[in-house]
Amino acid sequence: MVPASVTVTLLTSLTGYRPTQKPGSPGRFARLLILDCMTARAAAFFDLDKTILARSSTLAFSRPFYAGGLINRRTVLRSAYAQFVYLLGGADHDQMERMREYISAMCTGWDVSTVKAIVADTLDHIVRPMIHAEAVELIEEHHRAGRDVVIVSSSGAEVVEPIGAMLGADKVIATRMVVADGKYTGEIAEYAYGPHKVTAMEALAAAEGYDLATSYGYSDSITDEPLLAAVGHPFAVNPDKALRRVAIERGWPILEFAEPSEHTGFEGVRRPAVAAGVIAAVAAGALLMASRRRTRTR
Repeated sequence: MVPASVTVTLLTSLTGYRPTQKPGSPGRFARLLILDCMTARAAAFFDLDKTILARSSTLAFSRPFYAGGLINRRTVLRSAYAQFVYLLGGADHDQMERMREYISAMCTGWDVSTVKAIVADTLDHIVRPMIHAEAVELIEEHHRAGRDVVIVSSSGAEVVEPIGAMLGADKVIATRMVVADGKYTGEIAEYAYGPHKVTAMEALAAAEGYDLATSYGYSDSITDEPLLAAVGHPFAVNPDKALRRVAIERGWPILEFAEPSEHTGFEGVRRPAVAAGVIAAVAAGALLMASRRRTRTR
């Protein structure tokens, strides 16, 4: 039984994306995946942001949250700038802590049902264009080999669970906020980040009978080094500089995923839209820095 301190969402009963490739036909990643399903029950653990998705899932919903009245225009600009910085260089531990504090403060007082409704209404439009085709293929390969696919993300459960269902993931481990009277208090009940991800993975493995030594792990960030070290088959996906260095030192395979496009099998992002998004992020950063300068000179 999973301890009360770790919440895991089962998604097998939800309708989500399932691959269209014919059963039994090998994909491009088949040679990388050892056929261990007959000897031990293994699972595949995927980080979400910049591993399955090309950017941050939480920050990507800033505009729908603005349209839904949850945040103001300045917060949208700050989120766009944070997304831009995140895309350029990834996020180390200190940056992730600042992002956690920022998001916790931002969502204090939000109505939970409103957040869920906004995510449900905008999921296809926001998330599908960010999905890496290679990640979808890997999920296919693991399902075909009989392995459960588990998404392990520091993003909020209200965002991660619907994305997991869309992708056909079997289970989700995500961050959960404290809720009182249907609203977020700003406190975190369960933080799925760094070593806390491993704690949740170990609890789930004990409950489901997974053998972590024969399981797989995928992430882009050095903050997920504990996740990758906890499984027998770690893969660094579009790794940041620190994780790339660790992967080379330890002999972990490195996977390079292409920018999502209309060929992903999901609704893709067209290049002008990507350019517009980057320009908006740069503009947001310029506005923020100008605002800070004005504040300092007063």
